[in-house]
Amino acid sequence: MDISPLSIDGAWVITPKQFGDSRGVFLEWFKEAAFTEAVGHPLNLAQANCSVSARGTVRGIHFADAPPSQAKYVTCMNGAFLDVIVDIRVGSPTFGQWETVLLDTVDRRAVYLEEGLGHGIAALVDGTTAIYLCSEPYAPAREHEVYPFDPEIGIAWPFDLGECSLSAKDDAAPTLAEAADAGLLPDYAVCKEYIASLRSR
Repeated sequence: MDISPLSIDGAWVITPKQFGDSRGVFLEWFKEAAFTEAVGHPLNLAQANCSVSARGTVRGIHFADAPPSQAKYVTCMNGAFLDVIVDIRVGSPTFGQWETVLLDTVDRRAVYLEEGLGHGIAALVDGTTAIYLCSEPYAPAREHEVYPFDPEIGIAWPFDLGECSLSAKDDAAPTLAEAADAGLLPDYAVCKEYIASLRSR
């Protein structure tokens, strides 16, 4: 597999090698040795999530208090979705920037985003199934959201606001500026210090 960094520090795209014949396709969608070599530390697997979404569903932008936050390794098992990574770390050189990766059952890519980054998805077809390997278990008291259609961030979602489906929580989420003013956003230096501690274990 190929593991390449994205433009936002702490995010990678993983492209597996696929082996197909008349029976179907085989691939390795996660490989610890390759992951550790690229990222610098193993993935601590604490929880695995699965979401199934109708076309037009937007989930995010989600993040958790850091440390320990929650790193995510995400891929598509069915359908297709736009995976969105947002740098919400105060003090980061790419603060407020975002990047998208198409995850589907053609290229069967995955993305990894380290602790402190914001994450969202937009389902492009009905029945889109995303699975997440998470470094920490879900902890509601530590979980937060940023409004996905915040014009200050300016994410190029594949749907207009009126065409998509948001949860009530995501629809009521603060903007990036409001979250910063409320002291909700992760600190870049704190996140990098925590990740450095993972590499020294």
